[in-house]
Amino acid sequence: MSASAASAASAGTGVFVLSLMSIPICYLFNSLIANSTQAFIFAGCSTVIILSIAHVMFKKKAPADPLFYVYAVYAFFSVVNLIVGLEQDNIIDGFVTFYLRQANPHINTAHGHMISYWDGCVHYLMYLLMIAAITWGDSYRAIGLYWVGSFLMRAIVYILGSTVGKHGTEVNYFLLLHMLYISVSVWACFRIFSQPSTQEDELTEAEQNSLLDRPLDLLFIIYLVPAFAFCVFRGLVVLDCSSTWCQEYTQQYEPYLKDPTAYPKVQMLVGMLYSGPYYIITLYGLMVPGCEWMPDLTLVHSGALAQAQFTHICASLHTRTPFSYRVPAGGQPVFLLVNILYALMPQALCYRCRTMPAFFLRPTRDKKTE
Repeated sequence: MSASAASAASAGTGVFVLSLMSIPICYLFNSLIANSTQAFIFAGCSTVIILSIAHVMFKKKAPADPLFYVYAVYAFFSVVNLIVGLEQDNIIDGFVTFYLRQANPHINTAHGHMISYWDGCVHYLMYLLMIAAITWGDSYRAIGLYWVGSFLMRAIVYILGSTVGKHGTEVNYFLLLHMLYISVSVWACFRIFSQPSTQEDELTEAEQNSLLDRPLDLLFIIYLVPAFAFCVFRGLVVLDCSSTWCQEYTQQYEPYLKDPTAYPKVQMLVGMLYSGPYYIITLYGLMVPGCEWMPDLTLVHSGALAQAQFTHICASLHTRTPFSYRVPAGGQPVFLLVNILYALMPQALCYRCRTMPAFFLRPTRDKKTE
């Protein structure tokens, strides 16, 4: 192994070790913090300390990409979020007890609880993969776009739901730190989008087959029609549609849509306003060759839908949701089947677009003409 490769591997390992330091740090500060002011100061100072430690640890061996440091810090706080989720479920105790008492009440809702698990597991894995790619000099644009979709869905629903829901008047200082996280993450999104695509750019005439010669794409087109109808239908449900179908669906399968925290309502509205147009655009992209934006668009959307559906499914069934808003036992098979399919199909479509992108790439001669 060359010296540069060993240095890169050492930097990646250092990030992993740094993230695990959050476990003793949480336990220590949970024992020392006495009031909310100290907690706010600790949260701000810990970010500065982590950045300083990362700079010292990786000063001679870290890559030049600034997102390396961003994801190093995010990996640290992802482990903190996993600790929060585990303590909320009484699996561990004494690590973030004070934080759970004093932080924004949104963290103790079923939606906030599921966000903690998603960030502590899925986002943490993505951060480590992107850090590994950065240290080895590989492209991390694909993973980055998936994270962009997941982050955007999480941020939009969490901020709007926290503002308009029943806890909207109980916001405290921790929201300022959350807005700092949002600002840095938006900047990271633009950095990821600006990276060059690694897709091949050669397309032959044989690859411009008709839809009947592409049975897999035909299957996806058939799926997109009911998916569009489903996201619009749930949007109408949370808008208090008076239709008998909407009312019966809410009562029998998804009473969580009426939860007063407003997170499910915001999530369904975001799905109707953004996923709805996405399905129409994707229909076009699957039928007309040369839509080069399709692989990237499906990556972002699949990340967003994975985060949204995980949070929605788990929160609908979790004990932190009041019993009257949980999925009735009789409706759980249908609820799980529909929502899991709704979450998995975008992943399959994304996989198809990423692994077989030739149909979406324009012939080289067309690019030269432009």
